[in-house]
Amino acid sequence: MAFDLYAAFVPTARQLLEAMPGVIDKAEQYAQDGNCSADALYEAQLAEDMWPLPWHVRACWMHTGYALDQLAGGAFTPDFTDIPGDFGAMRSMVGAAAERMARATSDEIAALAEKPIDFVLGGETRFTLPGERFLLGFNMPNLQFHATTFYGILRMKGVPLGKRDYMGNPAGPMFQS
Repeated sequence: MAFDLYAAFVPTARQLLEAMPGVIDKAEQYAQDGNCSADALYEAQLAEDMWPLPWHVRACWMHTGYALDQLAGGAFTPDFTDIPGDFGAMRSMVGAAAERMARATSDEIAALAEKPIDFVLGGETRFTLPGERFLLGFNMPNLQFHATTFYGILRMKGVPLGKRDYMGNPAGPMFQS
């Protein structure tokens, strides 16, 4: 079987993104039930040198839907603005990323495979990779890291989540084009 960049990136990204609203719902309910304030959840970090909860939602958006639009232009410049300020904004941001990933086509993703992509931070190109390596070696690990950290922060604060909450529906996007 030939390697398919779309199949390697898009279904897994969609699976993680489509699971996040359920996790956000459980976190919001946990706060509403008086177990923890919403602010305590928003400000929670796994370690002092790590981002708080809403930043991880932003990073999931950034390494999926936003990334596809950026990579088409040949550069990826992280966007650290517009950090979601509440659960509704988190759901909206994840929803926008999931919608963009659902619109991705195999041809669109295949066109990125050999395209040189610059990683630009602070106006400076830090490295350049072919699109395939950028998606699979930079964006995918970042998505997985930030989705896992988002989940881990909520578990640390006591939100009743299980592995299925994180994973979502593994069969869903895997078989959708």
